[in-house]
Amino acid sequence: MTFPRTIHAVVFDMDGLLIDTEAGFRDALLAAAADRGHELPLSLFNQLLGVPNAESVGTLLAHYGADFDAEGLYAACWTRFHETVDLENLLKTGVTELLDHLDDRSIPRAIATSSPRDSVDRHLGPSGIVGRFDAIVTKGDYIRSKPAADPYLVAAKRLGVDPADCLALEDSHNGVRAAHAAGMMTIMVPDLLEPTDEMHAMCVHIAPTLHDVRALILAGQAG
Repeated sequence: MTFPRTIHAVVFDMDGLLIDTEAGFRDALLAAAADRGHELPLSLFNQLLGVPNAESVGTLLAHYGADFDAEGLYAACWTRFHETVDLENLLKTGVTELLDHLDDRSIPRAIATSSPRDSVDRHLGPSGIVGRFDAIVTKGDYIRSKPAADPYLVAAKRLGVDPADCLALEDSHNGVRAAHAAGMMTIMVPDLLEPTDEMHAMCVHIAPTLHDVRALILAGQAG
């Protein structure tokens, strides 16, 4: 395939795209809920992916009731997550090779995540790749979270590249919606959520792994 425009920058999501945190978060959240005597259906968990914490809390309150201790559940979840997940080996397959290829082509890159900066440093730091990004956009750097375009627009601005000339890489539905709203060429690399018809319509491609993303870029771009 060819891209509709030449890629001048690449903007990465973090959780579920660069690092394999989503499955660990799922297991920790379900276990924390069970410890508190609650069953948390996977269909409910999927509604929490790729959305800001305040919205996730609202979703949990709508499901369990206004007196549900959603904040306490999240605190217990993250405690369990950091007790059980190997932070040294979270990097997803193909990340290093893709970054190497972007280095070879002198293509700048950024991270646009809904997570706070301390989460970036704690979860991505052990991989040693934080310094390989030209900009890191985190919670607090923008007004509206995904699915609004703000995180991606801020990333493009910091890179000094027109959003239309950026390639966005996402694993979540809200992330794809945000990148698409920003006017970026978007590839979904599914993690826990399968691509829907809406995702296919918003993306220039659906790629199984970041190795496939690298192959797509290697295959050539339209000028």
